[in-house]
Amino acid sequence: MTLAQVLACAGQTGLEPLDAQLLLLHVLGRRHDRAWLYAHDRDPLPAAKETEFKALCARRQAGEPVAYLIGEKEFFGLSLQVDRRVLVPRPDTETLVHWALELALPADTRVIDLGTGSGAIALALKHERPQWRLSALDASPEALQVARANGQALNLSVDWCQGHWLAESAGPFELIVSNPPYIADGDEHLPALAHEPRSALTAGALGLDDLRVIIDQAPSRLAAGGWLLLEHGHDQAGAVRDLMRRAGLMSVQSRRDLAGIERCSGGQKATTCPKAPGDMEQD
Repeated sequence: MTLAQVLACAGQTGLEPLDAQLLLLHVLGRRHDRAWLYAHDRDPLPAAKETEFKALCARRQAGEPVAYLIGEKEFFGLSLQVDRRVLVPRPDTETLVHWALELALPADTRVIDLGTGSGAIALALKHERPQWRLSALDASPEALQVARANGQALNLSVDWCQGHWLAESAGPFELIVSNPPYIADGDEHLPALAHEPRSALTAGALGLDDLRVIIDQAPSRLAAGGWLLLEHGHDQAGAVRDLMRRAGLMSVQSRRDLAGIERCSGGQKATTCPKAPGDMEQD
């Protein structure tokens, strides 16, 4: 069978065209080369490669993420190793990285990424701001193995450490960022995420347990004027902003992702300077 015929057969089984293309390129050892695939669609696919491709397609149809099947995922222009030990980085999380970079913090800024997983956020920030002092922690030693490997592969220096949120981190930090678990325990979308680590997904009956812990801990670890930026669920922005205000943070606001959903919320620790007129918090 030609490459085009193999892809057509995969499509007839219900597999998304892009997923099929990525899996076929992986089998052929030509990752990131979709143009080649279009130019060689009449090339025959060796039988052994066809068998390998069909096996991957079956796993994808069973719900396994493409990133796990090919072993990598792009995030903020960086190629990251991913597997079942970590969540697959999502494009929505790039909203958090963009916000952090827009803060225009000084060169010696101290930053900590909580629940780093694959290291996506920490590595993206370090790549864009090489002089920032980046720390990243995760409660899972298995996740930290993945993050460290990504840091080494990208030649980006991050201080990786094991810990539960900010319990073992004294600070002070000018920036605290996190994409913590925020899915409710009984959420209807969990079955579709069955292949990813449950501990990195769920956080109590309302999905707010870990967000609440981080927000409670953050003010004592932030430097004066420092920022806390958090990713959260599509319907949690109001609750997270309220928690931040109750914790004493100022300039509390939210940012929308590419789909127009309030995906991240943040707040700033007060400085010794009076608040500027007109600097109103978002409702």
